[in-house]
Parts: sequence; C-alpha cells; structure tokens
Amino acid sequence: MNNKVIFGLYVPTNSFIHRLDPRMKFIACFWYVILVFFANNVWTNIWLGLILLLLIHLSRVSLKMYWSGIRPLMWVIIITALVQLFFSTGGHVYWQWHFLSLTSSGIIQSIYLVLRFAYIITISTILTVTTPTLQLADAVESLMKPLKYLRVPVNQIAMMLSIALRFIPTIMGEVTTIMNAQRARGMDFSTGNLYQRTRKLVPVMIPLFVSSFKRAEELAVAMESRGYNPNGERTKYRLLIWRRADSWSIVALVLVTVVLIALKLL
Repeated sequence: MNNKVIFGLYVPTNSFIHRLDPRMKFIACFWYVILVFFANNVWTNIWLGLILLLLIHLSRVSLKMYWSGIRPLMWVIIITALVQLFFSTGGHVYWQWHFLSLTSSGIIQSIYLVLRFAYIITISTILTVTTPTLQLADAVESLMKPLKYLRVPVNQIAMMLSIALRFIPTIMGEVTTIMNAQRARGMDFSTGNLYQRTRKLVPVMIPLFVSSFKRAEELAVAMESRGYNPNGERTKYRLLIWRRADSWSIVALVLVTVVLIALKLL
C-alpha cells in the first residue's frame, strides 16, 4: 500500500478524537468546512489554522502524515492559486500584460485560496484517520435517518460511502504498483512537458480501470452470495453512543464559531 496516501486510511491510536462519536466528528468536519468559506481576513484564517493544529495534536497522528496527504494535490492547488493570482482585479496593480495582471487583491485572494484548500483537505483527513470506515458509514446513515421518510435510499448511500472510503488507499496502492511495473519496463514519468507526461499515464489508467471493474464485480458477487439486501433492515453489532465528551465538543464548536464571527466583524 502506498504510505503517502492518507485520505481514507484509518490510523488506530488511543487519542481523544478517536474516542469521540463518529456522528459528532462528521458534524464538526462539515461545520468546519462551512466556517472555512466565511474566513475572509487574516485573523479568521489564523484562528482556523490554530484550531486545525490543535485537532492534529489531539489526533496523535504526525504532521508529516498530513502533509503526505496534501502533497499529491499540490499541483491542483498551485494551478488554481495561479489562476486566482493573475486573473483577479482590484487593489494596487503591480504588473499587467494584456489580460493578465498582478494585483494586491489577487495576491491576498490566492493566499486565502491555498489556505482553504489546505484546511479542507486536512480536516477531511483528520476525520478519516481517526474514524474507521464502517463507523463513518454508520454515522452518515444515522444522521440521514430522517430522509427515509422522503424515500431517500439512506442504507445504499451509507454502503457506497463505506466502500468508496475503504478502497481509496487500495486503488492508490495499485497506481503505485502499476507505475513501478511501467518504470521497470523503461517508462520515465518525470521527463517531458505536461502533455507528454499526461500521455504517459495512459498505460497506467487502462490496467487500473480493468482491475477496478474486476474488483467491483467480485465485490458484488460476494455481497450477493452472502444475501445482501439493500432494502432490508440491518442490525448493528457496535452501536453508536453519544457521550458527555461529544456534548462538550459541540459546545467547543459553538465557541469556535462565535470567535470566528467576532474576528470577522472586527
């Protein structure tokens, strides 16, 4: 398995965040992502960054592992930031060439954009490394129970989510295996321009799709052979229990929101 892939990988430790109810962690992650889009100045971003560092410390998972989770998406973050940097208008103009311009507003907005990417990816990673996929699926199913009255297939959505999270590290590990096999045959993925590097990924994507479809078929056959009924009522061996620490965590989440609003208004 590719140890650089952190998203979707559960890291078992006996931390405070690991012991929280998965429903509470899912709500906190979702609410934190909403708060990220309300952070539009220096102090609000610093506040959210400090909260994120505190959560990383409480999770007892090394900061290096979280960086390994962000690093595969660095090119997407950089390209998006450059688009924001040279196509934004407003503020003092430092440089301009035709439709491209470098302004003070573009610099600030690109920095905020990078921070938002980093915050969202990291908080999502904290959720997955501290919560087993089955518990995360149970949390989603429990939170979506009211939607059953609207005939929303809650059980199927929870199952699809658990399967997707379970196989993200497996698929990324297969990518590494296929790329190593191609390198052993003389393929060099690090040379050439962007178009040439993209073309070199074709021998990687084809066997990856073939193996993914094969694994999906095997999984479907295994579920059918065990009598899985997507519309049936399922029992739980491990029940979700809301404890006092979860209630205090909700209070802390409210305080974080209040401080963010105060910093935003000031």
